[in-house]
Amino acid sequence: MSGAESEARKALARLRRAAEKVQHELAAVEGALRHAEGDDFPTTAFAEVESRIADIQQFVDEQAERLEDKILHAGGLEPGRVRRG
Repeated sequence: MSGAESEARKALARLRRAAEKVQHELAAVEGALRHAEGDDFPTTAFAEVESRIADIQQFVDEQAERLEDKILHAGGLEPGRVRRG
């Protein structure tokens, strides 16, 4: 694996952790605001943000898989024949 591929994997891992942290913090804010605002809580807005976070997580997963396939192919392995754990 080249230095660039290693850096890409590390960057994807950092982005994955950041998205997970945002999801966690959003849940904390949501709980606090639901308690404070009651019926005035913007349920739709929070659902939209949660959907966007899920899109980011899916994007990271797709890019990580694509990078792994390229690394395997460069190493002479067929990506579809390697078991993912």
